[in-house]
This record gives sequence, C-alpha cells and structure tokens, in this order.
Amino acid sequence: MMKIEKFVLGAMSTNTYLVENKDTKELVIVDPAACPDYMVSHVKSNGYEPKAILLTHGHFDHIMGIDKWVKEFDVPVYAYADEKEVLADSGLNLSCMLGVSYTFNKVKELQDGDVLDLVGFSFKVIHTPGHTKGGCCYYEAAEGVLFSGDTLFHQSVGRSDFPTGSMATLVRSIKEKLFCLPDDVMVYPGHNSLTCIADEKMYNPFV
Repeated sequence: MMKIEKFVLGAMSTNTYLVENKDTKELVIVDPAACPDYMVSHVKSNGYEPKAILLTHGHFDHIMGIDKWVKEFDVPVYAYADEKEVLADSGLNLSCMLGVSYTFNKVKELQDGDVLDLVGFSFKVIHTPGHTKGGCCYYEAAEGVLFSGDTLFHQSVGRSDFPTGSMATLVRSIKEKLFCLPDDVMVYPGHNSLTCIADEKMYNPFV
C-alpha cells in the first residue's frame, strides 16, 4: 500500500515527496529540493529505506538536495534523457541565479513510456515537455496518482519563459498526455496544493 508524504522545501517552496511502501518501508524520493537534517532523521527514525530519486525536471529548486540524499543513502537518480543538458548547465537549470551554479550529471536516463518498477509500484514515465524540454511526469496507475512536477498545477501550469520552455508545447503535453488519464487520478504537483485530473480538465484556465 502506498503512502505519500509531502514536504515543502528549498528556496522556492518546492514539493518534495516521499513515496513509501507501507508494507516494506521502502521509498522513492520525488524532486529532492533540499535534504535538511530533519528529513534524514525522519527517514532513519521510521526505518525507511530509500531506493531511488525521481526527477520531474532539472530546475535548481527540484534538485538541490540530490547530493546529500545520495551521500546518505547511495540511491540512483532517474531523469528524462532530454533533461541531461538542463541538469548539467547552471544557466539552464537557473541555479546561477542563486550564485551557487549547481549541476548534476550522474542520472539514469529515461524515455517516454518507460516503466520503473520500484518499491512495489510501477511508475510510468510520461514525457511532458513545455516547462523544460525534458520534463516528465510519473504515473502509478494502480494507485491512481500522478507526480506532475511543474507541468500541471492546481488550476495553473508551469512557466514556459525559462530556457528550453514553450507554452504551446506545454499545453499540448497536458491535453494530449495528461488529460487522457482517468478523471479520478490525483495529481501531486511540484508546487502548491494537490488536485485531480477531472478538476483540471474543468477548471484550469490555461489549458
């Protein structure tokens, strides 16, 4: 059984998710915005065992915690293949705006339609370019959940004015790849509150 914990972390109040298998206590980390000590303590004190990090895209506010998570738990990091350039360039991932110039290069590359079997769940990779060229979402059909990163928000969408972004592409990604999912799928976005596919199809003014 899946348990999802949301933590709002980092300079941009980014949603980082711990996706846990309640039976095995294994988990995956989605978009590690930061890795404060209390997060490490939370994982260790509960006996959780991280197995992977999933990145929805490469912007600094979704990746700044990678190094510490990997140092603490030695887990692989997955990202869409087209996002490698963003992750490896502080100008493209915008970390240069913070004066830190953070990059990350050691990712396992994903393609559209790949299925990651992790911690007892199957995460389907859905390529959703527009916010960035290699942005993707992770869909777990059996649990009815979608981790949408900065592609789709509650009654909003991600910005498209950053490097490699395109509003036309973003809207097409949402309409053609996300709005075909079942209406009751719960959407866990990169910022702000949860939503569902049905509500976004009906109320999102950007799509």
